Amino acid sequence: MNSSRRAQGIAPFHVMDILARAKALEAQGRDIIHLEIGEPDFPTPEPIVQMAMQAIRDGDVHYTPALGLPELRESITTFYRARYGVEVPASRIAVTPGASGALLLALGVLLDAGDEILMADPGYPCNRHFASFIDAVPVRIPVGPDTAFQLTPQRVERHWTERTKAVLLASPSNPTGTLARDADIRDIAELCAARGAVLIVDEIYHGLVYEGSPQTALAHSDQVIVINSFSKYYHMTGWRLGWLAAPVHLMGGIERLAQNLYLAPPTPAQFAALAAFSEETQAILEGRRLELKARRDFLLPALRELGFGLPVAPEGAFYLYADVSRFTGDSFAFAEQMLEKAGVAITPGLDFGEVLPEKYVRFAYARPLPVLQEAVTRIRRFLGVKSA
Repeated sequence: MNSSRRAQGIAPFHVMDILARAKALEAQGRDIIHLEIGEPDFPTPEPIVQMAMQAIRDGDVHYTPALGLPELRESITTFYRARYGVEVPASRIAVTPGASGALLLALGVLLDAGDEILMADPGYPCNRHFASFIDAVPVRIPVGPDTAFQLTPQRVERHWTERTKAVLLASPSNPTGTLARDADIRDIAELCAARGAVLIVDEIYHGLVYEGSPQTALAHSDQVIVINSFSKYYHMTGWRLGWLAAPVHLMGGIERLAQNLYLAPPTPAQFAALAAFSEETQAILEGRRLELKARRDFLLPALRELGFGLPVAPEGAFYLYADVSRFTGDSFAFAEQMLEKAGVAITPGLDFGEVLPEKYVRFAYARPLPVLQEAVTRIRRFLGVKSA
């Protein structure tokens, strides 16, 4: 028996082909620099680890409520008050198995088969795949450097139909690292509310912003859904823990979905996350944020000097979405050649959508500065570009 049409319609990550080849080359003794994977290279901060170990020793390994550990939901409420000056009661918060779990709950509670959700292209591929998984229709709106690769109210309105039930944007975004303008988020939220739809904002990289302090979308409306995660800023990728904040009238449906889809988020991870907001942990995380900024500030001009097109400087996350059309008409082949000849693994644009994917590659600068310096040396040699 063949797999379902739904499963067959989900495209694979092309970067996994790059990763598999990189691992094969490493097995042969090659030294490979990994700039393809979107995962911080820092370990989980020690206070978080210690909190998890204490919970396990105390036997706190049983199911929690489906919406999450009450103490953690209250901690997230305190986080929004302290960081953004916004009141988001714990009754509107659900702790989830990663941001992926949060997105699945958000789409599941909002969309029926055939409903449309608007999103930016290029964008994180799981967003469109999740919509397809529940038989909704992902409508990908082309974006580019002219809007910092972000949706605008004008573009959203241009693609709106009677079947539009949600709009999804990410700020900072993957793969571009750019922020949506605060006024645009507000206006899109108002547009959605006026037309009976809901804005979903992915804020999982909000802690990793290098200039200024963006406001959460929750400051503009209590009718938006915001998704966040302990993976990126808090360096807890493998712990699989995230959260969402949603309008109060949707929380009953979200809770029923959570009960049936996964029962509860992972308990040791939830206890661990209680330490994520402590002053000790925050001091560690701030130091790491500044280190990531230093990496961006090195790699961005270095790639531009080599001839990569980077017309928009990313304000956050740890990605550079670079135009390689000066070198090639096939970004996937370019990524393969860079891996084979230079030992540098990057992600081709094919993974992120249909808007000129052959022109772009993504660099993830979640690697130590000396490694990035070596990567630039190898890329320079690969391209045949002489030092300035």
